Amino acid sequence: MTAAPRGPFRFGDRVQLTGPKGKLHTVTLRERGELHTHHGVLRHDQLVGLPDGSVVENSSGNEYLALRPLLRDFVMSMPRGAAIVYPKDAAAIVAQADVFPGAVVVEAGVGSGALSLSLLRAVGAEGRLISFERRLEFAEVAVANVETFFGETPSQWSVVEGDLAEALPRTVGAGSVDRVVLDMLAPWEVLEPVADALAPGGVVICYVATATQLSRVAEFLRGLGCFTEPEASETMVRGWHVDGLAVRPDHRMVAHTGFLITARRLAPGAVPPEVRRRASKRSYTDDDLEVWTPGAVGDRDITDKNLRKRVRDAQRAAEGARRAAGDAGVSGEEPAGA
Repeated sequence: MTAAPRGPFRFGDRVQLTGPKGKLHTVTLRERGELHTHHGVLRHDQLVGLPDGSVVENSSGNEYLALRPLLRDFVMSMPRGAAIVYPKDAAAIVAQADVFPGAVVVEAGVGSGALSLSLLRAVGAEGRLISFERRLEFAEVAVANVETFFGETPSQWSVVEGDLAEALPRTVGAGSVDRVVLDMLAPWEVLEPVADALAPGGVVICYVATATQLSRVAEFLRGLGCFTEPEASETMVRGWHVDGLAVRPDHRMVAHTGFLITARRLAPGAVPPEVRRRASKRSYTDDDLEVWTPGAVGDRDITDKNLRKRVRDAQRAAEGARRAAGDAGVSGEEPAGA
């Protein structure tokens, strides 16, 4: 996997340009490449050799701030097949699941690859990430996005097309996985094979959108009897306006996007200590199960035509990144990642 670049800009680098009125443009530097806007033309070769954080002028004298995009910048602007895991939740997943360098991590589903990028960075070159996705088109978007960001397909990453419940036992050995991240509509349907795959002490973390999903996952984890008491949380981010003595919360904030629920795998045969909870006035019944079904939760479909367009957009971006990296190698420049 290509190391994070530093030093002067080179052909093949992705650069985020902030122009007049704060408008952002992300380009991959190419020989004879140009950024055309109604504010003028900025040649790519004007940036080559300049350090990160430089300011350049275009043909009309408008100034642009040039920076290599951060992972969060790339995630928020990349082509999407499925809804993404936002940076605030990806950071919480990596921290709460304690994804460490060298870890073997299973992810389902891969979506558009946003979470895969954070997990690949966390496991490092010595780790392994195995991503499962049921829809080929989503997997294609994710692979193209990851290739665009890193400039190549990371050697420690593999994508498996298929249902996790069936494919996981064929792909990994029992007790061989350190962490499992589930971003799917009905994660409770795969918790039994996940429990078999996890090593003792391993972590399962589920990202779900609704309170009904959260409730169902918690009850299944408790019912299996091989996990610790589940812990649930959500992450909200509120920005602040700070200008002299004018200090106040921003009018907008990134509030609820999803819930996280985690538990750890117990040793074989271990019985979890009883957790004393206040008795509920009414336990759930078979009639309540209907609100936990995937149909009731609400699956968000994307049209085939729209999805095919997003696949093409992601693959074009990946091809552009590969071509730029190849051009940089031909011209004697060292290829760089994002």
